[in-house]
This record gives sequence, structure tokens and C-alpha cells, in this order.
Amino acid sequence: MNNMIEIRWHGRGGQGAKTASLLLADVAFSSGMYVQGFPEYGPERMGAPITAYNRIGDEPVRVHSNIYEPNFVVVVDETLIKNIEVEKGLKEGGAIIINSERTPEELRKELRGYTGRVYTCNARKISEECLGKYFPNTPMLGAVVKVSGIIPEEEFIKNMEESFKHKFASKPQVLEGNMCALKRSMDEVNG
Repeated sequence: MNNMIEIRWHGRGGQGAKTASLLLADVAFSSGMYVQGFPEYGPERMGAPITAYNRIGDEPVRVHSNIYEPNFVVVVDETLIKNIEVEKGLKEGGAIIINSERTPEELRKELRGYTGRVYTCNARKISEECLGKYFPNTPMLGAVVKVSGIIPEEEFIKNMEESFKHKFASKPQVLEGNMCALKRSMDEVNG
């Protein structure tokens, strides 16, 4: 399991963190990797904090538990960093990617002494401009792929486009908006 990458997603019900983790697993699988993508179930409801996970590697995944020491943490709603220790257990050399219009330096002050890498992606601005509504999961998906390098960018874009074509076959405008959000987030992630 030396080549296993583990990702923990923090979001709120309805923001798409679970969907993004499942999309990442699907695209990584399409790229020939072994994957897991799953949420942590509890009393989920719209707006309540949720956690989702990914394991992605080049060998079969034999671990079936939550992820306590991730390589990367994705925070889909920056208000969660005040009450949840999103940095907890993060492996040395890993990174936190936060949906925020603020800079990584501004957010670092709220991460309880965390000294590792911090990236930001303004998923609100990107999704509103590309999709016309606030759907932060697609831009955050692009940002985590850019920061982690888990899938080559061109391959990721190609596989996501195929996935979206299938998912949004009757809504081509949604396909274009989601592809715009993915590409922009990969270009605009700050760190």
C-alpha cells in the first residue's frame, strides 16, 4: 500500500462532497486505478457536516475503514474549519484544499498550528460563473486533482467529460458548465 493516496472530504449536506468523492473514484477507476469512494453515514440532513473518503492506488484496496491519516483534506465549506479539526491526522507532506476566496495565509491562522501546505479555490465564484448556481463540488474536485497529481490532468479532463456526457446526456448546457468549472478550478487553485 505504499502507493495508496487517501483523501478526506469535509462538507455540508447538499454541497456535493459525497458526490465529488464518488466521481473521483469513478474517474480514477476509469484511469486503471484501484479505488474506494464512500461517505461516513450519520444523521445527514441538508446543511449538517458530512465526511466522505477516497482511497486510490495502484494495488487492490484491502482496508475498509474511515480514513484517519489522509494525504489530502478537502474542505468544501470553509466555516467547518472553526468547529472541526480538519487538519487532524493529516500526513506530513500532505495538503489541505479549502473552498474560500481568502488566501491560504489568512486561513492558516484558523488551522490550530498546522504548518503544512494549504491551498484555496474560490469554488463559489467559479461555479456561479460557469454553472449559474453555487455547486462547489465540481470546482473542488478539479482543485484536489491539481494539488494531488493523483491523475494526469489531461486524462482527468477527458474521463470527466465522458462521465458528464453520460450523466448529463439530456442537459448539454450542464456538461459545458461543469467542464468549465473543472478547468478553471485547476487553473485558479492558490497555494
